[in-house]
Amino acid sequence: MVTLSNDTALNSLLSKLLQEYIDRTNNSSSSRAGKHDDNMEIIYVLLVLGFFGFFTFGIMLSYIRSKKLEHSDDPYNMYIATDIWHKKDEVNFQARVVGNYKSCCVFENRLAVEQPNNQIPQAKTS
Repeated sequence: MVTLSNDTALNSLLSKLLQEYIDRTNNSSSSRAGKHDDNMEIIYVLLVLGFFGFFTFGIMLSYIRSKKLEHSDDPYNMYIATDIWHKKDEVNFQARVVGNYKSCCVFENRLAVEQPNNQIPQAKTS
């Protein structure tokens, strides 16, 4: 009995695996040869996906553009663009605070005021 070194065993194992792979590839290619091999299906699918993507992108772009229809002569946008509304808002807020402060009044409930001469009745413990 002849013992092979590790190098020889590895080489024979690799060559055996390579031969099996080649045999399997040949068998699968011969079984595929009977089928109608046509790449037009892939091209058709890619073409349909391309058209779908093109139209989707176009619709999305037109929607985004329609949302950005701000004209510089629009009074609303001119009002928002200036800082005057911040100052007007602050002045209105201060006027409201002062108005609320002036309209504030305190009602005195004479029955709720402390009465040191009257004592609160205590519950009797039995």
